[in-house]
Amino acid sequence: MKMEQKQLPEKIRQAATELDNAIENRDVDRIMAGFSDDCEIKLLGVKLTGKEGLAKWIDWMYAHLEKIKFEPITIMVDGNALFEEFILKGRLHDGTEVQSKQAEVLIYENYKVKSLRLYFDRLDFAHSVAKGVISKALVRRVVRESLKGLK
Repeated sequence: MKMEQKQLPEKIRQAATELDNAIENRDVDRIMAGFSDDCEIKLLGVKLTGKEGLAKWIDWMYAHLEKIKFEPITIMVDGNALFEEFILKGRLHDGTEVQSKQAEVLIYENYKVKSLRLYFDRLDFAHSVAKGVISKALVRRVVRESLKGLK
C-alpha cells in the first residue's frame, strides 16, 4: 500500500505558480512535467486522462489562444487541493483581446497535478470571441434570455 506524503501548502502554491508561468510562456515541456502520468483534466463537460489527454488540452488551449496571462483573484490551499479564482487575459491568433473569469481546482500528489477541474462561463467566453454583427447579437440575446427573472 502506498503511503501518502504530506504536502506543504507553500510548496503546492509554488508548483501552481510554476505551472501558470509555464502556460504563459508556452513551455510545453514544463507544463507536461507539472502533471502526474495518470492525471485527469475536466473542462466543458470533457474528461481527458493521462499525458495524452494533457497534450490534447495543451493543443486545444494554444489553438485558441496565442497569448495567455493569468491574474489571480483568490487562491486557497486545503490539504492537497488548490482552489483558484482568476482572470484569464488572452489574445486570439487574429489579434482579438479576450478576458474570462475562471476558477480551477487542482489536486496535487507529490507536488504534481493529479487532477485539474477548470470552470468558466461559455457565454462569457463566447461574448469575448464573437465576431461580426450577427454573432455578437446572437450571444447578447442568449445572455439576456439566460438572465430573465434575475434582473
